[in-house]
Amino acid sequence: MDCILRVSNVSWKRGTTTLLDRVNWSIEKGQHWALMGLNGSGKTTLLNMINGYIWPTEGEIVVLGERFGEIDLRELRKSIGWVSSSLQEKLHGSDRTQHVVISGKHASIGLYAHAPEEDFERAGTLMNKLGCGHLWDRDYRTCLQGEKQKVLIARALMAEPKILILDEPCNGLDLFARERLLESIEELTLSENAPSLIYVTHHTEEILPAFSHTLLFRKGRVFDSGATRRMLNEETLSRFFEAPVSVEQSAGRTYIFPGNNRRVKGE
Repeated sequence: MDCILRVSNVSWKRGTTTLLDRVNWSIEKGQHWALMGLNGSGKTTLLNMINGYIWPTEGEIVVLGERFGEIDLRELRKSIGWVSSSLQEKLHGSDRTQHVVISGKHASIGLYAHAPEEDFERAGTLMNKLGCGHLWDRDYRTCLQGEKQKVLIARALMAEPKILILDEPCNGLDLFARERLLESIEELTLSENAPSLIYVTHHTEEILPAFSHTLLFRKGRVFDSGATRRMLNEETLSRFFEAPVSVEQSAGRTYIFPGNNRRVKGE
């Protein structure tokens, strides 16, 4: 199976309002994508559709070789990990971190049965891999925001998904917590049998070199998509933001500034 995701001419309308307009997007096996769009651009609507929570008004969606309308979406969702702020709000703050992680195997909120020893072993392995093993047996609510995000990523990986969606995971993090989380995400992309990642953001500097492709999403439409190096340049981004921006590259990441306000080294 070389095609992980194919969205073909998908539109979604509510009454007379079109929220998604003729969206086309495909992800091939081995690719990691960034999905970039401003708030209100329709990113979350598109993600809900990929997960089968809403149905396209027009068009076709194929995920992991399965065409919507021909598969039990509840089963398909077990192959898709989704880390979002809305999930964080649903979790029980008093749950132990390892229990939060293990619950991802069943896509449940909390554990309602005794988990086998191998589940605890896998949870420990994932937490260590993501640099949050020291949080073992902590109340989830006592973790810092960046730590919570790592626990949620471990939870999403518990079911061994084929696709992992990280929906603005750095929101609310300070600079140092953000960089620690991004480092863990980059290490994840390099691991053997890593799922195909979709990293959702509206900050170019969060798009790591591991994300070889980027989709620019605006007003419910695909503005452009393709190789990240082709998407993140001054000409394309100025058209995307509908305002002039300056671009600087550093360590394989892209930083943008309004107009010609480039950062002056040494300042």
